[in-house]
Amino acid sequence: MAAQFGRRLRRGATTTAVAAAAVAALSASQAPAAPHPDSASDDRTAAGATEPGDSAATGNSPYYTDLPPLDTPNKPGTSVNLPVTGSAEAGIPASVLAAYKKAEQGLASTDAACRLPWQLLAAIGKVESGQARGGKVDANGTTLSPILGPALNGQGFALIKDTDGGAYDGDATHDRAVGPMQFIPSTWATWGTDGNGDGRKDPNNIYDAALSAGRYLCAGTRDLSLATDLDKAVLSYNHSTEYLRTVRSWFEYYKRGTHEVPDGTGVLPATDTGSGTSSSPSPSPSATTPPATTSPSTPPATTPPPATTPPPTEPTKPPTTPPTTTPPPATPDPAETFGSLENAGTGTLTATAGEAFTERVKVRAKNELGAPLGKTSVTFAVVGSTDTRFAGGKSTVTLTTGADGTVTAPVLTAGEKTGAFKVTAVAGTTEPRALSFAASVTARVADTVARTDDKALTAAPGTEFADRVGIKATYKGTGVADTAVTATMITDAETPAENDKGPYFKDEDGKPVRTLDLTTGADGLLELPKIYADDTAGTYTLRITTASGATLTVELKVEAPAV
Repeated sequence: MAAQFGRRLRRGATTTAVAAAAVAALSASQAPAAPHPDSASDDRTAAGATEPGDSAATGNSPYYTDLPPLDTPNKPGTSVNLPVTGSAEAGIPASVLAAYKKAEQGLASTDAACRLPWQLLAAIGKVESGQARGGKVDANGTTLSPILGPALNGQGFALIKDTDGGAYDGDATHDRAVGPMQFIPSTWATWGTDGNGDGRKDPNNIYDAALSAGRYLCAGTRDLSLATDLDKAVLSYNHSTEYLRTVRSWFEYYKRGTHEVPDGTGVLPATDTGSGTSSSPSPSPSATTPPATTSPSTPPATTPPPATTPPPTEPTKPPTTPPTTTPPPATPDPAETFGSLENAGTGTLTATAGEAFTERVKVRAKNELGAPLGKTSVTFAVVGSTDTRFAGGKSTVTLTTGADGTVTAPVLTAGEKTGAFKVTAVAGTTEPRALSFAASVTARVADTVARTDDKALTAAPGTEFADRVGIKATYKGTGVADTAVTATMITDAETPAENDKGPYFKDEDGKPVRTLDLTTGADGLLELPKIYADDTAGTYTLRITTASGATLTVELKVEAPAV
């Protein structure tokens, strides 16, 4: 494989020598020699009218500048069908490749005019995360550990203060680029999409990230089959000509052919450290030329003074200067350094709609020696499609561990939306640790069914009852809509069985029936259909039950009117 230029740089840190080498490599690999002439000067971000810069998808965070090998998978002009084997650099991990292709198909159905090629997503994924760090993802496509860029604190990078309370990036002070496609949280909030149908929008999931990146690149009226629009789309992702040049080179390389490799076996960038999170590299020094050293000029010729013999003097000893020593860098105390985060006894998180959860999330921070660590900030966040919130209506809250290393999240209150979601706990800034807890909200189930009035229900033989039966299904006094109800004319309340005589309902064809399955409406209210009496006088029982076991009995009398 040809030599590559494997340095992960911040914007503007590329040296003259590296830039020149990159141009040479691009020319040799037949990649585009330069972006479209007006790409860098007339770009706008995917949001539409926002000026490029720190508002880019990645916040212009660092990226890998490795270039593809000079020997491309196939020669130009040959088939672009995927070969079974080929250069190691042409291999893309199976789940990652599937996510790119799925995103292309999804955009083809929702925004066909964009003409998004999956190879563009592959090129961006290569320079942003080395294809999810060589395809280190689980069966659902989620990275085995978070991929985080450096804190965007204005020190060598853009200054972007926290926008997500640390929910995605574990940093409640500044934002960081997150996931295999390196979205900053504020951009993810706008463009994040569920790409694998699990009901979540997770920037660390390659399916979600790839589809979101595709939507971002396709924003507005872009047609990515046009060089100008493609260049603008890439520049909106990271506003750097060097970035565009690098992405373009991988784009052309992947278009000439690639192949699938098992997850976790992809080729990592040359500077990859093998850790689970992206780290902030030191910027490359700018090429500088040290000032020239010049000899002192020769003084003009002068007439020397008459020679004299000075009196003897005691030689002067130079002052003694103690040698200067540089103290060694301070080594962090392992006892005070955050090391891990663990579950501290959180129970099952489930609640009925509108009620408080009885369990609360509790975690414990430990130092590098494995002992409890106090004064550690932990950010709790409600994640997923739910209206469940912490006390005060907050979806994110940051608290500090006590002396025993533990901290408990505020009480969760379930909303009206039922289903599953997650609660996350994140601690640490240099190497964040995250825990995820499954939670769910179940629908209210009626525990009581009662009549809405207490009128006596009577009818003469062969007539209909003048009053209809109204009921209400409730849970702790609150009406429960859509409650399944069964109404049956029974023989006896002690040993109930359907009666074959006495009062009855009518079906759609007007035929007598003595059992009906019904459903309550809004607020749990239901009015039963008309009830008819046959010719048999007597006292009868109507039993009404719900699926949860709530029961109501109603007395019906069939008697001749008094004379």
